[in-house]
Amino acid sequence: MKCYVLIMAAGSGSRFGAEIPKQFHELAGKPVVMHAIQQFLNWRNDIEIIIVLPAGYLTYWKNLTAKYSFNVPHSVTEGGATRFLSVRNGLALTGDDGLVAVHDGVRPLVSTDTITRCFETAEKYGSAVPVINPADTVRLETEQSSTTFDRNRVKLVQTPQVFRADIIRKAYMQDYNPGFTDDATVVEKSGIAIHLVEGNRENIKITNPEDLAVAGALLHYIF
Repeated sequence: MKCYVLIMAAGSGSRFGAEIPKQFHELAGKPVVMHAIQQFLNWRNDIEIIIVLPAGYLTYWKNLTAKYSFNVPHSVTEGGATRFLSVRNGLALTGDDGLVAVHDGVRPLVSTDTITRCFETAEKYGSAVPVINPADTVRLETEQSSTTFDRNRVKLVQTPQVFRADIIRKAYMQDYNPGFTDDATVVEKSGIAIHLVEGNRENIKITNPEDLAVAGALLHYIF
C-alpha cells in the first residue's frame, strides 16, 4: 500500500526563543527535522516524504540539505497561517489512496515500532494515534478546588497520526475550527472514530531549549 508522511516543519518556534525555528537547530550533527525524517526511512525506505516548511524558508531548506548532504527524495510545500492550513497544503501533494501519516518535525525520536503500530492499525481501522500514559499524578481543577483524577484514563497524544488517505483528505475539507488541536480532532469531527495505539516515551516534542538537551541524551543512550 502507498504510504505518505507529512513532516510538519512549518512552525515559527517562537517559544524556543531563537533566531531560527527549532526544527532547524542541530541535534547530534544534523537538524532536528532530519532526524525525524530518517526514522521514517528506517521504517520503510520507499515511503513518500512531504515536508511542510515555514513560508519563505524554501531556499533556506535547499541550502540546509546541501550543507548536510541530505539527498533523501522528498517534496516540499509552504505552510499556512495555522497548522490546519499547513496540513491541508501538505495533503494537496498526496493521492486519494493509501495511508497518510502526519508527524511533528520536532519529534526526532519516534521509534520504528511506534510507526509500525500506527500504520498497521490505520490500515485495519482507518485511523491510528499514538499515546502514552502520564507518569505523574493527575489532578482535575474545578472552579472551587481540584480533585485527583484517575491517570489511567488520561492519554498523552503523540505523532505520527496515521489515516487512510481518503479519510484525512475529506476531513480537511471542513472549515477551520479553533478546537482543532491536532489531526485526530479534525478527523473525529468528520465522524470517524479514532483508534489509539501505544507510542514510545522517548518520542518527545522539542518545544524549549532544555528539550534539545534531553533529546541529545536520549539519542546517545537509547538510539
